Amino acid sequence: MGIFDNIERRLEGVVNGGFARAFKGDVQPVEIAARLERELDAEARPLSRDRKLVPNDFTVGLSRHDYDRLFPYSRRITEEIVGQLRDYAASAGYLFNGPVTIDYLPDDALPTGRFTVESLAAPASEGAGPIPARQAAALVLEVNGVRHPLLPPGFVIGRGSEAELRIQDPGISRAHARVLVGGTASEPELSIEDLGSTNGITVDGTRVTRAHLAVGSRIQIGNTRLLVRTPVSDD
Repeated sequence: MGIFDNIERRLEGVVNGGFARAFKGDVQPVEIAARLERELDAEARPLSRDRKLVPNDFTVGLSRHDYDRLFPYSRRITEEIVGQLRDYAASAGYLFNGPVTIDYLPDDALPTGRFTVESLAAPASEGAGPIPARQAAALVLEVNGVRHPLLPPGFVIGRGSEAELRIQDPGISRAHARVLVGGTASEPELSIEDLGSTNGITVDGTRVTRAHLAVGSRIQIGNTRLLVRTPVSDD
């Protein structure tokens, strides 16, 4: 079952099977998901030999008719689409510059069944504006080969849709841990704290509830290993 079949199946359950009927003949969420995936491909910019920076901030313009139909479901739709985009990015070697967000706006100039997409590689800190890829963060957290920028104030790691860094690992809780990022760009201060997870956190071989992190710190949550490293290191 592919990404779009999976989204359709799960989103139909959001409204107890009535979702597909509500959107019949209009813009389908699976169409939005497909368009955002193509946006990642089209806007990917090289960071290194095998890593590319992609947009993480999306604005979807909809006709008034489609907007009115979609808006009541928009939160759950976004949760599902964002999860699928993260999985797709991980498989393609794409790197997000911050949390993935999707906004929906009505556009009276659009006919029913048509929509537009605008995207931006936005940093995690508000008001910073787009920044060069190699200056996005002093350090990154590598997970399953994908490097995630360590930018203030940090992010939650977990298996649930509420986590900014979502990892599909049965040994990871829905909201497993929080990575805290402070200090300055040249001298970041990093730490990780357990959020009451079932299986806990191990840092450099020691079980902890909270620990400071630095370049080379090795973290294990569930069956997944994470590594703090510099963005341009290839070792």
